[in-house]
Amino acid sequence: MTALIIGAVVLVILLYVVGLYNSLIRLRNNRENAFANIDVQLKQRHDMIPQLVATVKGYATHEKTLLEEVTRARTAAMSATSINDKVQAENALSAALAGLKVSVEAYPELKANANFQQLQSEIADVENKLSATRRFFNSATKELNVGVQSFPANIIAGMFGFHTEPMFEIPQTERATIEKAPEIQF
Repeated sequence: MTALIIGAVVLVILLYVVGLYNSLIRLRNNRENAFANIDVQLKQRHDMIPQLVATVKGYATHEKTLLEEVTRARTAAMSATSINDKVQAENALSAALAGLKVSVEAYPELKANANFQQLQSEIADVENKLSATRRFFNSATKELNVGVQSFPANIIAGMFGFHTEPMFEIPQTERATIEKAPEIQF
């Protein structure tokens, strides 16, 4: 009789551990799925950058260094393999694109160019979609991190190599630009 009770207790504990493990797997897969959604938007962005660079190049020949930086950042972003490397590379690409946007302000005839306006509109659309998918990714990452850090799941997480993952955040270099109030000129 006691062996049956001990067996039942062990079975319940085993089922609980399996449930926690499966929950952690589900959370990790949700995070990876969320990043796959980001990858789709990043691919679109990567495909548009050469067109943008080519359009700007015709107007801003002396901005060669900036255009090369955007191209380098795009190449690094496309060659990143892990989620964390991609997050870091995409942040660098976002910073390079922000520099390009500032540089373009000096060329009113470029801003009036129909091809440039269409590209800017398409890139703005992709950036908006990226923003939404980043929020979803960060939500999935938060759920995973809470699952990994919560007791008693943290014991199971440690045993099976689960750990907290970084969010897709705005880098400090861009944070100052974003928090600065826009200059409005008439």
